[in-house]
Amino acid sequence: MSSKNRNLADVVLKAWVLLGFVFISFPLFLVAWLSFFTDPLLALPPTGYSFQWYSKIFVEPQFFNGFLLSLEVALIAMVVGLAVSIPAALVLSRTEFRGKQLLMNLLTSPLIVPSIVIGASLYVSFIELEYIFDWSVIGSTWGLGAAHILITIPWCVRLIVANLLGVDLSIEEASRSLGATPFVTLCKVTIPMIWPGIVAAALFSFVISFGNLELSLFLVAPGQITLPIAILQYLEYKIDPTIAAVSVLQILIIGGGLLITNKFVPLARVVK
Repeated sequence: MSSKNRNLADVVLKAWVLLGFVFISFPLFLVAWLSFFTDPLLALPPTGYSFQWYSKIFVEPQFFNGFLLSLEVALIAMVVGLAVSIPAALVLSRTEFRGKQLLMNLLTSPLIVPSIVIGASLYVSFIELEYIFDWSVIGSTWGLGAAHILITIPWCVRLIVANLLGVDLSIEEASRSLGATPFVTLCKVTIPMIWPGIVAAALFSFVISFGNLELSLFLVAPGQITLPIAILQYLEYKIDPTIAAVSVLQILIIGGGLLITNKFVPLARVVK
């Protein structure tokens, strides 16, 4: 291929990528634009712009309560998900045993099952638990957190394994040859070397849990709402820029988490 044709192909490719980026980003920019409309009823062109809808977020109890519950559940899913994923990732990347691939497939299986199917299955399972053990699971924060842990573990495992595979094993071997026990080597050598991956896994699991709607719809009690459910319920009765303002804040929280995650571990290494 001549240099002229190569340059033309590069220009076409860049233009196509830019067009795709604009197409994907357009709904986000549209929601942000709508959040500044003055009119309570959406109309184009708007009569003016203001920040009034952002202040309304904090006087609407469903948004505030939904934010607090989403935050609490996301923190539970993040902490417990890491507690399960770090040992699992160490076993998967440092040992060879029969059934290793089966274990990996089991831990990452929630990625291939639709969230709504997982939510329905957990709902039935929790009903059985309540019937057999007389536990109050559905509608409890810990029950909702347990469901969110299930969907955060696959991403945590993949992020941490991706970091462990990049660690030079000779450094760990040198630590053990100098008299360090396996536990000391883990705490003072391995963990510090994969610390960026652990932070990225924590942030990514927080984002996944905070923005989840499908699981929460099945497992919350009447009157109990997460932020995504609060947004959905608000849309059933009103359509005004308040919902756009809430969505912008949610986008900023999730987008900020993903950007910070990408600083520690490029997300392309996880989703490819």
